[in-house]
Amino acid sequence: MARGLRFTALSVSTRQGDTVTTTAIEAAVLRVIGDMHTNLGQELTIDDMARTAMFSKFHFTRVFRDVTGTSPGRFLSVLRLQEAKRLLIETKFSVADISSQVGYSSVGTFSSRFKACVGVSPSMFRDRGGFTPEIVSGPLPSPSVPGIRSTLRGRVQMTEGRSSGYCFVGLFPTPVPQGQPVRCTVLEGPGAFELRDVPVGTWYVLVHSVPYGSEHLPSGTGDDDTVSVGRYGPVTAHADTLLMPAEITLRPLEATEPPVLMALLDLRTHAMEAVAS
Repeated sequence: MARGLRFTALSVSTRQGDTVTTTAIEAAVLRVIGDMHTNLGQELTIDDMARTAMFSKFHFTRVFRDVTGTSPGRFLSVLRLQEAKRLLIETKFSVADISSQVGYSSVGTFSSRFKACVGVSPSMFRDRGGFTPEIVSGPLPSPSVPGIRSTLRGRVQMTEGRSSGYCFVGLFPTPVPQGQPVRCTVLEGPGAFELRDVPVGTWYVLVHSVPYGSEHLPSGTGDDDTVSVGRYGPVTAHADTLLMPAEITLRPLEATEPPVLMALLDLRTHAMEAVAS
């Protein structure tokens, strides 16, 4: 089931000129996300979701993107793959069975989609316990393309009351942390970061952290209450321009946010090296 949210009573103007509180809008989106969790293996259309939200289809699609940062269809796809990650780690179901349970009629389509979004195949994800030994940044654009020397600097800080830990900082083309980051780095804890050779384009900085000692827990399996996340963007890198510093505050992963799909770097290695040094 979807987790609870902390609502803020702001106002959002609709296209029709009506005013609806953010609380009401987020509550409607949360109902839809809860329905997604309940029916991951079933077909859910935009019409179905809009009826659950009690909005028109077009208004629902717009406000869902405003609240979550992505479309209803993509959010549902992310939840299905996240559940597949959990089943691969916590059960002995075959890949074909898991594919069916999360709404895929073709195991081939499921496996291809899983690898594209998580970074490894379903069987490799299971064999490696939900982690990857390394995360390689995407290839640099062709040397003939100008403006690839931008550097994005910033700082990660933790919300008061949250436990610190290693921080994965990645640069992605969408607000969903999936697939291969364009650039990435790992911090030993909240603090300053630097992403060099940022290509020309529009990007999102996505940060994921778990407390020290919890590096063995794959994201999306078991209890995610310890996970802290942060987002910055969109930020557009132009040719040879100076990017403004990014200030990112980590907070709990909420039900309206797309979960972390990519297979996480095995930070246990970093933790053991830090203890040994």
